[in-house]
Amino acid sequence: MTMPWRAAPRAALSSPLTLIIAAVTALLACFLGTAAILQASAAGGAAVAYQSGLACPDYYGPVFSKDNVPVAVAPQVVDSVRRHAPAHGFGTPVTSRYTPYLFGTEFNGDPNYKVTIAHRDQAVPGHIELADGSVGAGLLLGTVVAKAEGIKAGVTPSIHGTPLPPVTGLYRDLADPAPRWWCSQQRNAVVSRLANDPLDSVMFAPDGKTFDDTVRTLGVPAIATLHMSFYEAPPKTVSEAEDLLERSKALIAEVKADLGARGLGDAIIGSVPFERSVTISNQAESNVLISILPLAAISILVGCAGIGTVALQWYQRRHPQLRLLSARGSAPGALGALAVAELGLPIVVGGAAGALLARLSLGVYGPPGELDDGALLQGSLVAAAILFVSLALLAGVITVRTHREFELGRVRSGRAKGVKLLAIFPWELVTAGVALLGWNRLVDYGKGSRVGNPLPQVDPLALTYPVFVVLTVGLLAARLAWLALHASHRARLWSRPALQMAIRRLASARAPVTGVLVIGTLAVGTLATGIGIARGQEEALHTKSAIFVGAETRVDTESVIGTGKVQLPPHLSGDTTIVGELTGTGSVVLVVDPRTFRRAATLGPLDGAEVERLLGQLSNPGTGVPAIRVGNDSAQKAALGAGLADARTIGELPMFPIIGTKAGYVISRESLSPAQLRAVPKWSVLSGAPLTQVTDALTSVGVATAVNRVTRESALDALPFYLVSWTFSFMALLGAVLGAVAVLSLLVAVEVRRRQNALAGALVLRMGMRPRALLASHLMELGALSGLAVVIGVACGISVAGLSVPRFDPATFLAPRSALPNPTPFALTVLAVGVLVVALAGWIAMRSVRTARTAELIRA
Repeated sequence: MTMPWRAAPRAALSSPLTLIIAAVTALLACFLGTAAILQASAAGGAAVAYQSGLACPDYYGPVFSKDNVPVAVAPQVVDSVRRHAPAHGFGTPVTSRYTPYLFGTEFNGDPNYKVTIAHRDQAVPGHIELADGSVGAGLLLGTVVAKAEGIKAGVTPSIHGTPLPPVTGLYRDLADPAPRWWCSQQRNAVVSRLANDPLDSVMFAPDGKTFDDTVRTLGVPAIATLHMSFYEAPPKTVSEAEDLLERSKALIAEVKADLGARGLGDAIIGSVPFERSVTISNQAESNVLISILPLAAISILVGCAGIGTVALQWYQRRHPQLRLLSARGSAPGALGALAVAELGLPIVVGGAAGALLARLSLGVYGPPGELDDGALLQGSLVAAAILFVSLALLAGVITVRTHREFELGRVRSGRAKGVKLLAIFPWELVTAGVALLGWNRLVDYGKGSRVGNPLPQVDPLALTYPVFVVLTVGLLAARLAWLALHASHRARLWSRPALQMAIRRLASARAPVTGVLVIGTLAVGTLATGIGIARGQEEALHTKSAIFVGAETRVDTESVIGTGKVQLPPHLSGDTTIVGELTGTGSVVLVVDPRTFRRAATLGPLDGAEVERLLGQLSNPGTGVPAIRVGNDSAQKAALGAGLADARTIGELPMFPIIGTKAGYVISRESLSPAQLRAVPKWSVLSGAPLTQVTDALTSVGVATAVNRVTRESALDALPFYLVSWTFSFMALLGAVLGAVAVLSLLVAVEVRRRQNALAGALVLRMGMRPRALLASHLMELGALSGLAVVIGVACGISVAGLSVPRFDPATFLAPRSALPNPTPFALTVLAVGVLVVALAGWIAMRSVRTARTAELIRA
């Protein structure tokens, strides 16, 4: 009695379609289960990478810093950090030291200079650019002061008669903002020319000995700022970031204990600036995982249901053999093991292929982040658990069925009644209730980000709302289709035989038809929702930053630029414009140059042609100042302030760069007199060039920039937008997988009915129907099913996405609100895929007719 079990793998080849279905079902279930784990881990890695890009490159590890450190204490602090760092996996720290401002510094007999003596490890050479002279046993002076005051290399400065080391070279002052390597030293190493006297300068000592000798010579009692940090490689995963955080805290504790034993416990303050970023990255990974877990669980349950269906199909096909084995004494458990022996290998192979495919295709569907070391193991364990459950379910279904039928002798009437009860149960009411509950939870989504939390608070039930809406519509459509097919026998359309035959074929397979309709609708709707919400947040980030900044770069600057006293450098004039801003009247008044504003500003969702038309009318003559009215505030007053006449509205826009949707006016610089231009308190340069290029160009013409500079990349915290996009990209993945299941189900349904289609097709061809008409009949049948799923899925998915996108907006306080992107390309793509699938299924159906032998079909 061991032969059936021993020969089971070979016997499975007698039904290749069952093998394929079992393998593909396991593949999809394991793919989605593994993908959920990898998606969350990659999201954490992407969040770490994003936070690393925001932080200074020497802020990933520990930072030791303090102001007013006694000169005698500073070497002990530096020595303690250097000694203990290697034990915790850190290299040599980069030490920065700055003296207080030295007033009365004398160059060439002029004692009106104010300088700071500084030294930073590895700064010279490499991170300071020499413009003249050389690095020697002296100091380096910035070129701004040297050029303005005619100071040359070789000059020996002094302070109150005490000579300093000679100026051996001139270096180019660090730009504001500082280069990335100097990021953490912005406060000390960069002189803000707008806020400080133009005679201020930082003089760098090229080595520590020169700095120490200078401090000793001048008798400086304390170091104004002592700063020590480590240039570690940025962490790529959450686990790497957490390990770096733990080692940093351990080093800080050891240094504090060492200094405390010497009575210097408060000599330095240790901190880990990247700790907040680690917390945010960890939260991002958890948010994505919690968000997609319900979707992954639903998909895995669907996969398990598919395995159960495969078990029932196998039971029906092997029923005579199972009855015989049971009569000869085989237990139900042994018969269940026979099913596992026959179908277990394709299920395991399919599941393993699904887990491998999830890893290989992560770059296509997942966030652009590195995986944690344990993510692959966790994903593999999830896939193994799914396979174990699948095999147990396969054996359990066969065991229970054989026990009920062969040992208990129960008839199938009870099962038929149970199936009928399940069929008529209003499941759509249940799913609609869950969708309504999710919608109510969705109202509060994102509230956390508005109260200072960097990431929106996650409610998994709110995130499943779109899926349950689409599922409800799909179930409702399937129920209506079931009723219509049940009543289709009343149709009398024999004058159009192709259509009549298509209706009869649909009616004869109501269960598969409604199943494919539900899966197809759910697939298309979920795909539309996932893509719509994910892309909606990506476009929202793009448009919000465009409106907020007004251009790629915005730099506040001195009024000499706005009044025209100083002209913009020629190489910036092509994509740069100047805007002024007035407030105080209740409205924001933006002063623009109509000729250059359109080519430099980013307009977001605004119509460029309409904006250009209105800008061209700002010079029209008439009473009052011609202005573009911005916003929808009915109580908005026409007063402009600053001695200007009231506004004369020549057009309206719902929003405008920089102003957003606030009440405001846009006027032309040509409407203001020179005195009125000087009264504008704030002037900004909008440019399409990078920030460093803009600031360097302004510095080259002697114009200082303010500290509030902004670019589109840094204007907004993009992580909350990315988080929503990463979450719903998994929903789009689920829709794509369900779409593959729907297509496979349709093709399998056609292939299962191959003999029936061949017999019916051969007979009607013998009766005089043309092959073209028979093909049209099959295309009507398959097209009606696929078309219904596509139309309902697209309409429902786009509608749900349109309602959901604004509610998932993590920055509702910024205009414009998130909106659904153009759905036309998606709809056309799905329609094209549907046409191809219908054509393929019709070809399969017609192939069975063309290759059939009528005599053999009738004889069989």
